[in-house]
Amino acid sequence: MDYNKILSDKIKSIKPSGIRKFFDIAAQTEGVISLGVGEPDFPTPWSVRKVAIDTIERKRTVYTANPGLIELRKTICDRLNKKMGLKYDTDEVIVTVGGSEAIDLAIRAIIDPGDEVLVVEPSFVCYAPITELSGGVVVPLETSADTDFKLTAETLRSKITDKTKMLILPYPNNPTGGIMTKEELLPIAEVLKNTNIVVLSDEIYSELTYGGEKHTSIAQLDGMKERTIIVNGFSKAYAMTGWRLGYVTGPKPIIEQMLKLHQYAIMSSPTISQYAGIEAIKNCDGEIAKMVKEYDARRRLIVKEFNRMGLTCFEPKGAFYVFPCIKSTGLSSEEFCARLVEEYKVAIVPGNAFGSSGEGYVRVSYAYSINHILEALKRIEAFLKSLENGK
Repeated sequence: MDYNKILSDKIKSIKPSGIRKFFDIAAQTEGVISLGVGEPDFPTPWSVRKVAIDTIERKRTVYTANPGLIELRKTICDRLNKKMGLKYDTDEVIVTVGGSEAIDLAIRAIIDPGDEVLVVEPSFVCYAPITELSGGVVVPLETSADTDFKLTAETLRSKITDKTKMLILPYPNNPTGGIMTKEELLPIAEVLKNTNIVVLSDEIYSELTYGGEKHTSIAQLDGMKERTIIVNGFSKAYAMTGWRLGYVTGPKPIIEQMLKLHQYAIMSSPTISQYAGIEAIKNCDGEIAKMVKEYDARRRLIVKEFNRMGLTCFEPKGAFYVFPCIKSTGLSSEEFCARLVEEYKVAIVPGNAFGSSGEGYVRVSYAYSINHILEALKRIEAFLKSLENGK
């Protein structure tokens, strides 16, 4: 059988995730220390785990309604109202299998072949492939360290055409750790007003901000709620990555169409995780605060150390990544990461995995213990010294 003729040409044209390559190398190499995974090293809060156990014991293991448990959707609505003053009805929320499904639903519900999707880069790896699989055209909005990887109104305005359908706005940002404040979002909103461009605001790291900065959603700004789809979830803030629980909210006419995709592809999100999610939102703000405090200490340490080593690193204000510049080494992002893992057994992710504007940088996660980070930094410094000595 000729599988090359059977497989979709579109799926064959999609490149595998640039992140997975280095995960695989790390997994197959003995003694590797990884700073590559975007996953909290904290356990899921006990009260959340206990609810899940109770849910199993009470045999609550059947399908829920397609959009999710009504109690969970109401809890999400209450949270958005309390935290950001955003009022949504329960029929404007879909509980998804992680934030990733929510992103997929949003893009596929909006994009027709030929539509252009503006994607802020560097950014998470899934936006472009999903757009391409939907027949859309990816238009990168490149950001740089000069502006702390923030999107500017000038960059946005310069890329809008009559084919532009969606802007993907991923802040706090993976991989850079950059954020956008209310004052920085206002000019973006002004460009978008009076257009038919939908904003997909990926806010999965919204609870993880530092230095006194608080997250602002573009949906909070005047005239933007009606044109914004918010994606969020439980993986990062509540250390619930394997629970695969997220949500999407937005204007009812859009959510209704997204729900059809969810019905046919998923049916409903994991029931046990949904009950656990209710507990997380209602009673785990204290756990988030503890994690944020620890991440902040790690963040300050790792930024200081990279700058001391000569790898310029701007101070990220969100998520749990730093994005140091490695251009001074003369190596490409992939060469730097490949040699580092092969020669010094430290796994990090090349910046170009997150878009071409990430070339010359590497993504380093600080979702690890201080001791783990210190050992990795020690090896990275040894690697840099070996490069200086021409080894």
